[in-house]
Amino acid sequence: MKIVSRLKDEMFLVLAMVVAAFAYLSEHTVLEMGRGISLIAAAALVATIVVASVRVAHHAEILAIKVGDPYGTMILTLSAVAVEVIILAIMMSGESSPTLVRDTIYAALMLDINGILGLAALLGGLKHGEQPYNDNSGKTYGVMILTAMGISMIVPEFVPAHKWHYYSAFTILAMVALYGLFLRMQVGQHSYFFSYAYPRSERKKTDPQEHSTEDSTAASIATILIGVVIIGLLAEFMSTFMTEGLRDTDAPVALTAIVVAAISAAPEILTALRAALRNRMQATVNIAMGASLSTVILTVPVMEAIALYTGQPFIMAMTPVQTVMVAITLIAAAINLNDGETNAIEGMTHFILFATFLMLSALGL
Repeated sequence: MKIVSRLKDEMFLVLAMVVAAFAYLSEHTVLEMGRGISLIAAAALVATIVVASVRVAHHAEILAIKVGDPYGTMILTLSAVAVEVIILAIMMSGESSPTLVRDTIYAALMLDINGILGLAALLGGLKHGEQPYNDNSGKTYGVMILTAMGISMIVPEFVPAHKWHYYSAFTILAMVALYGLFLRMQVGQHSYFFSYAYPRSERKKTDPQEHSTEDSTAASIATILIGVVIIGLLAEFMSTFMTEGLRDTDAPVALTAIVVAAISAAPEILTALRAALRNRMQATVNIAMGASLSTVILTVPVMEAIALYTGQPFIMAMTPVQTVMVAITLIAAAINLNDGETNAIEGMTHFILFATFLMLSALGL
């Protein structure tokens, strides 16, 4: 009976497994039916991946509640980045664009900081006014993101093509060193940078029954791992169908990157918005900025290692438009996250930057 109950609780993951099996059995048939059917199949798989990702995020939230901040949001962002890395690794093994990794990281940064943080601060500000958080977290995340982006996606523009493997190896070591020290700070002597002591009245507003913590830690961890494997399988078929569906079309190259970034960010969007509407902006800042940092600092070394292994470099240097958008975003974040409070105006500035990113992507820039 306990197994049956567990399967009912994880109905969406079971559905995802069924969809993966159906995609495996019908892959060649779908591809033979043409681009239109392939795109429909890819869209269905994207929806299934998002649903599975939400279940993975649910169990990450259960673990997060048990361990508390900053460990909790770290678990959530790491689970999302794991999904993104798996999807990218699978897609890059096919016929994907050599700029896919770069464009996905760029899209994830725009989505996390300008989309998630912007919308959350906007809605939270309209509901609660000024929302407090620990300004040390915003400053620390900001300088780490700036450094990681500069090393991995701006400097490569000036590296000679015949020396790319040397710089790739250096980038891997630099990202590992940065993240190792960051983790030590986040869970060690500077863990207070990433937490905020809410007044007692604010603590009582959080419904303790909103997230059930009855599931065992082992069960949540197992479900997360199973979910990531299922997502990986779905991503492989989604990549095949999307590549075939977009073949010989005028669709922007960045479209696939936006899809990948949106898939991995879907669970974070829901969690960050719920936190902001409950007037718990610290969790929102940790999720949005932490996801941006984790995307850069974890995705880059994994993909660079794949490039070194295969001998085929990726194009990591951002375009001038991407560089300008990242610079504006990080400058705006440095100003907005400097005083320990967010408001609707600050949220609106980031959300307009996100709309600008979408417009530029639609124009093929």
